[in-house]
Amino acid sequence: MESPAQPLSVTDHRRDSAGLTYVYPVVSRRAGGVSVGINLNPNNACNWACVYCQVPDLTRGGPPPIDLAQLERELDAMLTDLLQGDFMLRAVPPEARRLMDIAFSGNGEPTSAPEFPAAVEAVRRQVERHQLQGRIALRLITNGSLLHRPEVQAGIGRLGEAGGEVWFKVDRATAPGMEEVNGTRGDPGKVLANLRRCGELAPTWVQTCLFRRDGAAPAEAELTAYLELLAQAGERVRGVHLYGLARPSLQPGAERLERLSPAELEAVAERIRALGLPVTVSP
Repeated sequence: MESPAQPLSVTDHRRDSAGLTYVYPVVSRRAGGVSVGINLNPNNACNWACVYCQVPDLTRGGPPPIDLAQLERELDAMLTDLLQGDFMLRAVPPEARRLMDIAFSGNGEPTSAPEFPAAVEAVRRQVERHQLQGRIALRLITNGSLLHRPEVQAGIGRLGEAGGEVWFKVDRATAPGMEEVNGTRGDPGKVLANLRRCGELAPTWVQTCLFRRDGAAPAEAELTAYLELLAQAGERVRGVHLYGLARPSLQPGAERLERLSPAELEAVAERIRALGLPVTVSP
């Protein structure tokens, strides 16, 4: 297995670091160690265009056909190197040398791949082969926009049956806010319905990125709408992962974005906790 040219770090999430097509290792600040990513969008295509996205040459669209056999071979080889080889010593800083999860993430929306449910099954087989059940988490990191599709629900259901969880992106909760931040003409009502449905299929956490744009923090109206959406989702949501900008955006207008201070993020977190939801904060 090819080693990364540089040691892995929380600021470097390159999908080609191991020289593979579908599988890549990263050090994840939110997962707390090494996360093995599954990239079902190797063509850098997504149905959203978030202003803070770190994917180079991002385009609109869906993924190419997925070679499931290759994906499974790559995952088997990566797990073998992580668990039995010296990958951790070669490429991972000492404080992060623990395998935390396998996450469907990558360079676009994972659930846009028709092969998504079959990919979940391939990952489950490798988890069993390497005797990782109950030792690591299985995660889907999604924008949630395709939850209306039966095949997406089927894949998430299988993930839930395997003890996995979903990190469901909600950055803004108004239509203008979603268009500005995520590059999509979103419907807050549909977001809420999809979030509730996702929570029925698998344990679901909301993940939210907050930042300044043109010097301005998110408007109070946006925060109020966001908190209301979380309140309406109720028990379908296990908690919130609140985070700031860790790596520079590679999208047009990146120079307009700035990080919020840890204190500013914590102030929002307190408002979320007031709803009865646990919150993790990653500035």
